[in-house]
Amino acid sequence: MAFLFNSDAARGAIFREAFARELPDIEFFQAGESVEPERIRYLISWTAPEDIARYSNLEILFSIGAGVDQFKPGSVPRHVKLVRMIEDGITRMMQEYVALGVLTLHREMTAYREQQRQAQWRPLAIPPASERRVGFLGLGLLAQASIERLKPFGFALSGWSRNSKEIDGVECFSGAGRFADFLQQADILVCLLPLTDETQGILDAELFARLPEGARLLHVGRGPQLDHDALISALDSGHIAGAMLDVTDPEPLPAADRLWSHPKVVITPHIASVTQPGTAARAVIENIRRHRDGKEMVGLVDRTLGY
Repeated sequence: MAFLFNSDAARGAIFREAFARELPDIEFFQAGESVEPERIRYLISWTAPEDIARYSNLEILFSIGAGVDQFKPGSVPRHVKLVRMIEDGITRMMQEYVALGVLTLHREMTAYREQQRQAQWRPLAIPPASERRVGFLGLGLLAQASIERLKPFGFALSGWSRNSKEIDGVECFSGAGRFADFLQQADILVCLLPLTDETQGILDAELFARLPEGARLLHVGRGPQLDHDALISALDSGHIAGAMLDVTDPEPLPAADRLWSHPKVVITPHIASVTQPGTAARAVIENIRRHRDGKEMVGLVDRTLGY
């Protein structure tokens, strides 16, 4: 029984040390090391290897990232369980980034950055946090963790999900019938949706038009969810007052893309949340233990939903 680490060697060394300490009965191999493919029961990778069929006894494919949209349809055999990465390091980083983004948009830092460029000293009126409504598009684990980090600031918090949820201190909306109601009361929209056929292109002109005048966008979902032209039009018209984007399509953006130089946009290079090897290794080890004990693994993907 063996585990194959199909990623960079530096992170693999940390995984190897953790497996030797916690699961010594499982042999550990890194990509490029010699191992009979039929011995591999567990595999971690960013995408499914093109030769995945040779691992005839593979039981679990772990995504090294929090998302699984990078796995092409049909690339993972149906009998293989696909598990996305949920670990403390990813969660903490997302909490930090969402708090940073919401506060950046709330405190008009994009406007002040432009004023600095023009050597202007002009204070702007800012409402108290209690009067700024922050709405989360998607209420998964990362969104819920980020909501907890925002609660002490006193923002009015809401969220939308496909299925009904109840979260203390959060006005929850669900289903297509409540989508417009949710958007109409989101002064700062935080997108943390997974990428699926249903969410591709969801941040479009129609959605922006439903947001309150002067709303802001914090996008930490996936690049293909955003219609760049629609966002630029909404920013230029003033209906959207500012945006902070950690994901784009493509990545990186071409140098000539207008989003780079737009005065109301902040762009970061998909760094909101990055897998931390130490905590990721512990998360994978715990999931293997859960699998052995017949328990459901944390982050197990429902293939019918895509997440």
